[in-house]
Amino acid sequence: MIEISASATSAAVTIEGDLDLAERERFPEVTARVSGLRRQLLVLDLCRVTFMDSTGAAFLMALADASARRGGATVLRGASERELFVLEVCGALDMFRIDDQHRCNVQRGKLSA
Repeated sequence: MIEISASATSAAVTIEGDLDLAERERFPEVTARVSGLRRQLLVLDLCRVTFMDSTGAAFLMALADASARRGGATVLRGASERELFVLEVCGALDMFRIDDQHRCNVQRGKLSA
């Protein structure tokens, strides 16, 4: 599941479940919708991501690239070491600001007790 929300100054994309090849059909529509919001700050919430492959990384990179072309910034919130590693292997980690202060209220797809 991918949800998009916006405030006056930022847009947020919250992702739940797998972010992989099986979800790629949705990526162009989501990218277009987020780009259309034209917010300076884009927050990608990965707290509920259970798996991400290079296709999912390419999607995040496309979102960050679209934001950067508008002069904006993209923040990764709740990214696990695994997701950061995939982005690093793709050579894309420097496209993102990492929110290392955020503490997820979930444990990889499950609510905390």
